[in-house]
Amino acid sequence: MTIRIVGVPMDLGAGRRGVDMGPSALRIAGLAERLREIGHTVFDDGDIPVKVPESQEIDNPKLKYLPEIVRVGTILAHKVEAIMEEGEFPLVLGGDHSIAMGTISGLSSYAQKHGLRFGIIWIDAHADMNTHQTTPSGNIHGMPLAAVLGEGAMELTTIGGDFRKVDPQNVVLIGVRNIDKAEKEVVKKTGITYYTMSDIDKYGAHRIIGKVLKEMKEKVDLLHVSLDIDSVDPSVAAGVGTPSPGGLSYRETHLIMETIADCECMSSMEVTEVNPIYDIKNQSAEFAAGVIASALGKRII
Repeated sequence: MTIRIVGVPMDLGAGRRGVDMGPSALRIAGLAERLREIGHTVFDDGDIPVKVPESQEIDNPKLKYLPEIVRVGTILAHKVEAIMEEGEFPLVLGGDHSIAMGTISGLSSYAQKHGLRFGIIWIDAHADMNTHQTTPSGNIHGMPLAAVLGEGAMELTTIGGDFRKVDPQNVVLIGVRNIDKAEKEVVKKTGITYYTMSDIDKYGAHRIIGKVLKEMKEKVDLLHVSLDIDSVDPSVAAGVGTPSPGGLSYRETHLIMETIADCECMSSMEVTEVNPIYDIKNQSAEFAAGVIASALGKRII
């Protein structure tokens, strides 16, 4: 298929600097070449410009850098929707996970205009379901999943349009292991399906992703995969925005992606939180590029 790469060098939503270099690190890891090797046509549209933190003021400590995050998310939403209209596959590279509000808003708008059912598999160590009322840090990369479900600050929930971007019944969170206390109530309120790392330990990654994909194929027409590289254990990927021990193994991650590829039901993807500052010789970006290739059809044989 034709894949259109969009970089979003955003680190405004994160608590530590460096994830703005994630798109470049993934390109240096040969992402486009890996995808071409397995038969895809790949175009790289470069990066959406993002203002650096030093040029901005924080007006609301509970929603840090809100205006710029909303501005970039709106641009990204329009761009992703346009890519879908062209019949291409959007591959969005972050940056911190706040970019997901833009990606998902564009996909949701496209789905609504064409009468399609839309769903999300969100793979992450964190639930990303804080709001301005629950956040302990004010970092917006901890809020995007709540926002696309219609929870939180109006400025975030209305990126790309004033409508709920996805039905909670069509959202599955996989690999979560680090949830803030007040955030847990938001997770329960929305009623999304989630599988913690304890679930993966008990039942196995293959069984869980197989079940999720079977159910998703019956419920949705467009399936988006949002992968935060911190879902992976730091022993495998140390260069991430917010590392958390006890994550997915190297093979569990590839297995999940290979199973998604076998399903042939993924219509878009984003990969976030690669942070070269905390990496070793770009190993985390190399890993992430390989994982993306697995999700898009690369096989051992």
